[in-house]
Amino acid sequence: MGLGVLEDHQLEHVPGTAPLNELGQENYNTGGVDSTILKHDPTGQIVLVPQPSDSPNDPYNWPRWKKEKFTIAFAFSCGAVGAVGPLLSPAFVELAAEFDVSLSAFIQGVQGGVIVAIAFGSLIWNALAVKYGKRPVYLITTLGLMVTCFWCAAAKSFGSLVAARVIQGFCMGPLEALIPASIADVWFVHERGYRSAIFNLGVLGGINLAAPITGGIIQASSYKVAFYAMGGAFGLALIMIFFWMPETAYVRTGVVNLDTGSNNVMTELTMTHKLDASHLEEEEKNASGQPTHTPPTPASQEKPHSFAKEMLPYSGYINHVSFPNTIFRPFVMLASPAVLWATLLFTTCISWLVGISVTLSQIFSAPPYNFSVTSVGLTNLSSFVASLLGTALAGPLIDGVVRRMSLRNGGTFEPEFRLPIMITYLLFTATGFFAWGQAAYALDPWEVPVIVGLGLINFGIQLGTTGVVSYVVDCHREKAGEAFAAMNFIKNLFAFGLVNYINNWLATQGTRNVFFTIGGLTIGVSLFTIPMYIYGKRARSWVYRHNIAGKA
Repeated sequence: MGLGVLEDHQLEHVPGTAPLNELGQENYNTGGVDSTILKHDPTGQIVLVPQPSDSPNDPYNWPRWKKEKFTIAFAFSCGAVGAVGPLLSPAFVELAAEFDVSLSAFIQGVQGGVIVAIAFGSLIWNALAVKYGKRPVYLITTLGLMVTCFWCAAAKSFGSLVAARVIQGFCMGPLEALIPASIADVWFVHERGYRSAIFNLGVLGGINLAAPITGGIIQASSYKVAFYAMGGAFGLALIMIFFWMPETAYVRTGVVNLDTGSNNVMTELTMTHKLDASHLEEEEKNASGQPTHTPPTPASQEKPHSFAKEMLPYSGYINHVSFPNTIFRPFVMLASPAVLWATLLFTTCISWLVGISVTLSQIFSAPPYNFSVTSVGLTNLSSFVASLLGTALAGPLIDGVVRRMSLRNGGTFEPEFRLPIMITYLLFTATGFFAWGQAAYALDPWEVPVIVGLGLINFGIQLGTTGVVSYVVDCHREKAGEAFAAMNFIKNLFAFGLVNYINNWLATQGTRNVFFTIGGLTIGVSLFTIPMYIYGKRARSWVYRHNIAGKA
């Protein structure tokens, strides 16, 4: 038993388990691989997982500055996507009156429509990304987001506004569901925690910053100006994605697969021998009149892509899979206990934030607070600061805990070492919901529900979602896109249901009952982390032995 994680006796190598430093090379079974050929980080102490190829075009081999620009681009883009969802939330009450529709109908249209569209967009865009690569998907959807923002600003009727928002939601899917897979394409296991935290900060930070900024804009001018500003932000995001996010889909050969359960080793020397044998076979076929083909170029002999080639919207990558089947394949991943657990945690914690965003105007526009649109928006500043603090701690904390636990485990990494961070999610988020509900019920000064309640909730969610994202990527690196497409689909359908009833639930049951219930549910779902930690390795073995991921 490795630090409480039960060992599996069915597989020699369980996918996800990997050596992380020199200490583990003595005990870790690498399928007969000479550990001296394993590649390490610049310090020479940490084994690189996954092992990169020798090609300069392998994203794992990109220079550090290129990887960081990639990170900056997706962080800004995710922030814009996070912001456009709740863009109108500070003014729901006022805008519903302006369009002469009920509050619940307005929220269902401009917010619920977006949420459902994200769910279906995640599936379709993921299928396109699997087949043709992620870069064209990011470029097309970001362009779509820019155009629909201008459409929203120009909309003359409620129906036109809702139609624009639905298409907008459809284009939001990739920057919510595909980024974790892109992180796995570029960063090694010991570096992913921090980048996952940045991804979460982008999405959650955008959600939390949208209201403070747009609240003032809407009150000073109109919601149309807010959409024009968002259109400009997506224009900038499109430029950043075009120049800083090349295609990351890459087929590796000649590497040791330490973390996928397929330790098929092919060193450059072995590959050369295979190519020589292939050459002889080609000559024999040629002499007999049979067709020939050009042998593949060894990774070490590949020439670096030119800047112009990297800037092409479509790299030419194609995966010969059935597109219709690929749309539905993500649901197979729900048979994985790790993905099922992550779906439960991810769905609830993000949906609670959506629920809060659609009730802020209802709570703070009413007595005794009587906040203006601007003031309602500013209540989210504490959430943003909390998310920022969570990011500063989440990455180093998760990656640091992983390295220390791996050392104590004889140098061997287990994905379950990502899960201790969920203790902070349980403590901070549940406490925050109880504080929020009680403070709003008792009509405490606004500082209590806003700074204490929202601050604790967002701090805990930032830490928790980082742990969830990192764990799924470590368990299913090669199927991370499919896993997050399924998670995003279920999360958004649940959030849509929540948006439809939470305002009426709040009106009939009261703030304390609603958020005490949510706090209790948070505790309940968090406790599933305990069996996931203990039995996670055996669950990964079961998934591999039954070829669950292979069917996705």
